[in-house]
Amino acid sequence: MPRDGGAAAPGVDPQQLWLTSDQPRRGRKPAYSREAITAAAVALADAEGIEAVTMRKVAAQVGAGVMSLYSYAPDKETLLNLMVDHVSGELPARDTPTGDWRADLKAIAHLQRTHMLRHPWLPAALSTRRIPGPNTLAFLEHALAALRPTGLDGAAKLEVFAQLTAFVAGHVAHEIAQAAAAESPDRSAAEARYLATVAADGHHPELAEALSAPGRPLTPEATFTRFLNRLIDGLDTD
Repeated sequence: MPRDGGAAAPGVDPQQLWLTSDQPRRGRKPAYSREAITAAAVALADAEGIEAVTMRKVAAQVGAGVMSLYSYAPDKETLLNLMVDHVSGELPARDTPTGDWRADLKAIAHLQRTHMLRHPWLPAALSTRRIPGPNTLAFLEHALAALRPTGLDGAAKLEVFAQLTAFVAGHVAHEIAQAAAAESPDRSAAEARYLATVAADGHHPELAEALSAPGRPLTPEATFTRFLNRLIDGLDTD
């Protein structure tokens, strides 16, 4: 039986995970559900980070025995799959694409950013392969529909969506780290002095020129939008 901190488990069959009942296969009917267990794990991750999510802590949240949780999620990887799909249900997936695929993709990316900032553990959880559940698939379907006007084949559409999601996840992870660093003004000032010194040493003329360029809006939203526009506007659909 897998345990927190143990060896990696082989994983759960996707059909077993998503297309079967969430009730355990043995024992009496419990007073909790897979949905309640997943929601408790999400709340724990939102409050304390993904590292805080252990089967023992989740069991305590729902008032269950640790062993009984393994009937629903045999390992933490399975629990993470459930968590990712659970929060994916917050993403709107019924909007009709406008036909302007670049604008639609940008709108999707902004939704993803807001979503990941609401759940700061998501970028790390998405860094490894996940088994898409019904909520994740609904949002994927929405994104693929937005890409229909491009004329790309199915594989290319999936690649574009994966590229977009990876960009948003990486940017949000960086954004969260930057926000944490900004809480230490002394450190930020020291880094600025260091870069100014390096730029003035004559050995880094490109850096000196870049740092002397007129500043641009540095709000998180403006920075994300600028980077996103470069990505989407540069996509080649030929």
